[in-house]
Amino acid sequence: MATNRFIVYACPVGELNRQIELYLQQSQESCGKNRAHFYMPHCTLTGFFVDEASAIPLYLQALEYAYNQSKQENINLAVRLRALIFHPDWHGLEIDAPGLPKLIETFMKLADSPTRSQDIRPKEWLHLSFAYEFDKKYRETLIQLAEAIDPFAPVTWELRFYQRHEDESWTCHGSHSL
Repeated sequence: MATNRFIVYACPVGELNRQIELYLQQSQESCGKNRAHFYMPHCTLTGFFVDEASAIPLYLQALEYAYNQSKQENINLAVRLRALIFHPDWHGLEIDAPGLPKLIETFMKLADSPTRSQDIRPKEWLHLSFAYEFDKKYRETLIQLAEAIDPFAPVTWELRFYQRHEDESWTCHGSHSL
């Protein structure tokens, strides 16, 4: 039975990523771990899906084709940050990237693996989490730490195909510059 969990992310690269990583380190030291500490900075484009490791080349090929098709059709794959948000139970950046759902739709149509038993689920709310499932007593500290992040710091984005292992480690099997 397949126990390999896969997912597609858009990940920041550059100064913004450095600032978010620093925030994650400082927030863990000051407030302890929350669910955001179990992931690299990212914007989720699909939900996790389970398949055999032998299907990895199929997914990489589908993602590359969807990426190239988007480029050929001049679909804007730019990622723009909308706002820094502090909800009572979630802190992070809301993201605007209208071309990415189209790319993921193409990917899902092409990623027809005979060994995957469930459909791939696209994500509709594009965001990058700083903190969630945190102890409410640390809310203000987490906000203060997050306010040091410059959401307009230099950044580029990469489209990445990840495998999450049972020990919660990650393998990036492929990436494309957005």
